[in-house]
Order: sequence, then C-alpha cells, then structure tokens
Amino acid sequence: MTSQAEFNYNRIAKAIAFIQEHFQEQPSLGEIAETIHVSPYHFQRLFTEWAGVSPKKFMQYISVEHAKQLLKQKGTTLADAAWETGFSGTGRLHDLFVGIEGMTPGEFKNGGENLHINYSFAESPFGKMIVASTEKGICHMSFMEDAQLAFNELKSRFPNAQYQQLLDKHQQDGLFIFQHDWSKLDQIKLHLNGTPFQLKVWETLLKIPMGSLVTYGDIAQKIEKPNASRAVGTAIGNNPVAFLIPCHRVIQSTGKIGGYMWGNTRKTAIIGWEAAQTDTHPEA
Repeated sequence: MTSQAEFNYNRIAKAIAFIQEHFQEQPSLGEIAETIHVSPYHFQRLFTEWAGVSPKKFMQYISVEHAKQLLKQKGTTLADAAWETGFSGTGRLHDLFVGIEGMTPGEFKNGGENLHINYSFAESPFGKMIVASTEKGICHMSFMEDAQLAFNELKSRFPNAQYQQLLDKHQQDGLFIFQHDWSKLDQIKLHLNGTPFQLKVWETLLKIPMGSLVTYGDIAQKIEKPNASRAVGTAIGNNPVAFLIPCHRVIQSTGKIGGYMWGNTRKTAIIGWEAAQTDTHPEA
C-alpha cells in the first residue's frame, strides 16, 4: 500500500521532472500543477509544505545559474576552511558528526559471512528507503521502489551475511537526519566496505556543507589527486550510503546536475530541498 508521504513525494518528483524539462520556458504554477492533476492552489500548498519554499523559489535553487554561483563562491578549488567547517558550519547540523570505519578483511571475508546485519524499511522526504547496519554502524542505505529488489541488492553486497529485519539504534540515528531538529542527534556511525581510495573520497564528501555544491575536480583536488576526477566519479558512484554520504552535492563543472545512482530527479529534489533548509531568507 502506498503511504500518503510516498504518494506526495511521487507527485512532487513528477512536478520537479516537468520543471527540469521545461525550465527555460519558465512554466506557470498552473502548468506545473496540471502535470500532477491538482489545482494551482493545492499544488502551491503541497509543494511548499514539502520543500519549505514556493515552486518559483525552488526553480531558482535547481537552475544551472544558481549552481554556477555556488561553485564560483568556492573558487576553482575549495578553501580548506570551507571544507573543515563542513556540517558544523550550517548551524542546523551543529552537533551532527558522521564517522566512517572501514571493514577489516576478516569482517568482509567470504562475502561477509562473519557479519550480522539488521535491516529495515523507512520513508524519507525523497521516497522509500532500505537501511542496514552491523553492530558497528550503518553499512547500506538506499532509496528504493520495491522492497524485495532493495533487499536483493543489499544481499548482493554481503551475500553470506546473516540477516534480520530489525530497526536498531544505528539505523534510527541515520534516519533521524531527515528531521528538522538535529541538535540532539547522536553520532552517526558508518561501517563500510571499500578500498582506501573509496573511503577517502567518501570521507571527503562528508565535509561538503549542506546547501553547497562542488565538482568532481574539487574532490580530486581535496584528496591531492588532481588528475583523478574520473576515479573520484567512480568512487562516488559506488557510494553505499545514500544521503548520509552526500554524493548528491557533487555536480558537473558546467553547473549541470549530472548522474545519480538513485535518479536525477531525486538528486534535483534533494539539492533544492537542502537549499531551502539552509537559505536564511527564503521567499514564499
């Protein structure tokens, strides 16, 4: 059964896809509302409740021009200060810390046969999710359309692990990030299987402030591998933890959104939503 939250996000996603496709035409509120078969008044209310800003303001957030302005503010390569403040610089995430621990060879031996993994299904502002964790932290978090397919994807990462459908503390902490008051959020712990290069890229992504955008080249510069943009892109594409490791904040140097494992419309939705959360002077 489709929940109201999922139904609303699906309508929002359809509207965002239409906005993306027709952005240059600057579609009217009525034209956008017509695509999801609601009145302009109802669409304005639905969209504003979800995003925190009007559809008109949201269109500005997801424009190439807006992305270019954000990239220009940071310069060709990001200043260390901008990275080091990371989450703490946003105010809303003052007490949020995300820590990554790499899996040892023994933990991942024989497809994870030594791992006990809890998993659960949840809802987010951007659709349904599956989240899984070991005793050390979250090991997988993904947007999903179908629960069985999502579980099969998880099992393909750790084919020999032991699984139990259970919502534990690690998962609760990770999912709490979608709440608006994060001041009392415990540390989020991630327990990931990756190469040293992948782990370094993922740790670097954690330092991108919410509401900011960077390029693949910026990440390569930050990890002191300036010629490794393509390898950085591959590592980002293998990110096993959606949203918590914010690969959605990495875009093309042209200002275009670029690819996303969980769909470009969802990436656009997240970028616009985060911009609205961090804008100190949003317009209705």
